[in-house]
Amino acid sequence: MKPNYSLTSSLFFRCLGVIYLIAFLSLSVQITGLVGTNGILPVRDFLRVVYEAVGSTAWLHAPTLFWFGASDSILRSACYAGILSSLGLILGRSQRLAAAISFVLYLSLVVAGQAFLSFQWDYLLLETGFLAIFLTPVFARVWLFHWLLFRLVFLSGAVKLLNHDAAWRNLTALRFHYETQPLPTPLAWYFHQLPGWFQTFSAVAMFAIELAVPFCIFAPRRIRLMAAGAIAAFQLLIIATGNYAFFNLLTLVLCLLLCDDQALERWIPAWLKKDVASPAAPRFPQVARVATPLLFSLILLLSGLQLGEAFFGALPAPGRAILRWTSPFGIVNSYGLFAVMTTTRPEIVIEGSNDNQTWLEYEFRYKPGDVKRRPAWVEPHQPRLDWQMWFAALGNYQQNRWFVNLMLQLLRGSPDVLGLLGRNPFPGGPPRYIRARIYEYHFTSFKGNGGSWWSRTLGGEYFPPVSLRQ
Repeated sequence: MKPNYSLTSSLFFRCLGVIYLIAFLSLSVQITGLVGTNGILPVRDFLRVVYEAVGSTAWLHAPTLFWFGASDSILRSACYAGILSSLGLILGRSQRLAAAISFVLYLSLVVAGQAFLSFQWDYLLLETGFLAIFLTPVFARVWLFHWLLFRLVFLSGAVKLLNHDAAWRNLTALRFHYETQPLPTPLAWYFHQLPGWFQTFSAVAMFAIELAVPFCIFAPRRIRLMAAGAIAAFQLLIIATGNYAFFNLLTLVLCLLLCDDQALERWIPAWLKKDVASPAAPRFPQVARVATPLLFSLILLLSGLQLGEAFFGALPAPGRAILRWTSPFGIVNSYGLFAVMTTTRPEIVIEGSNDNQTWLEYEFRYKPGDVKRRPAWVEPHQPRLDWQMWFAALGNYQQNRWFVNLMLQLLRGSPDVLGLLGRNPFPGGPPRYIRARIYEYHFTSFKGNGGSWWSRTLGGEYFPPVSLRQ
């Protein structure tokens, strides 16, 4: 008997709507501070530079609706429109149309967001959302989601070995991971205290799930369902120890499509089954029959090129050209988090002063600062500036030009940018001088921590003291 995916598809649409809702809500409270008129990377400036560089084909390089306008009110309106379209998915109203609108809006925001919306889960949501526009309860369409989940999980394990990182190859990476990841949860502090043998065992189990289990996605039904359970359990463990926005939740939603209706019926209460309507049959079945092989061919071509690039290096010129022209649209992407394990935790601390002598620290909402402040639970919201500060600390400000703009907006006292922070030590007006220093942070241990979650040591200057005149 062929598996049926009607109930599964309907539930998937609704769960995807929840993910879109989270993404748009999270952005709506940050977007003007990140890329608004007085934000860190104003989108108007970005689009102007793109147009000056490539001319009339600029929209192909930066496919966004904000070419028609990029004021703060338009940026916020795009987030609000995305919230409405995601509600359409959740409520089961014109789901494919709602999926298309959500995809276009989120793509526009990803392009406009520049460095702040360049995370793998942003592109995973785009790829998932693109496939959802064409989702029907037909195995060929559902299989494309299986292929996406396979690439997501398998590449996450493969890149760790392909990059020849010593910490992953000698299975010591998890001795550092909980402490050095961007935004750890309180539980990460406890996991960091576990003995070395447990961290080694955990690394072995992780590689088994990321490198072996994905192949079970294409196995017979019972094994496929076990693979879904293993991947889901792994994602829940990650949620417990790290704040990765909606990434893990979206991966769980993809696991849903490994289950057919028969597998779900025993878990779904009767009242919910009645409320979940099956997706409507296509109005033009002939078009649908043609669309399936075309979609299938497009996804396999692009993903095949990306896999070839990941495993074998540079592609022939035609392959590179295809990826170059399609990558801005986010319909097929490459994945793999933590390809190289960070074994230290540098943190940038921004300070202001009115006399160039007494310096006061700006406090971020979620990233480590005050050593006595407990790591926060913030998922599924993503504080995007806090995340970018983690990446900036791994290099220097010359490699992160947005950081210079951040310092400039703090000197100007931009309300939108200050709204991204936790505490402004200069409520009466911006300081005359600003600087940034780098500290080395470590988790404390059970013994003698004095109530501190972190310890820190000054490493030196990250950004020299400057004033608006300079």
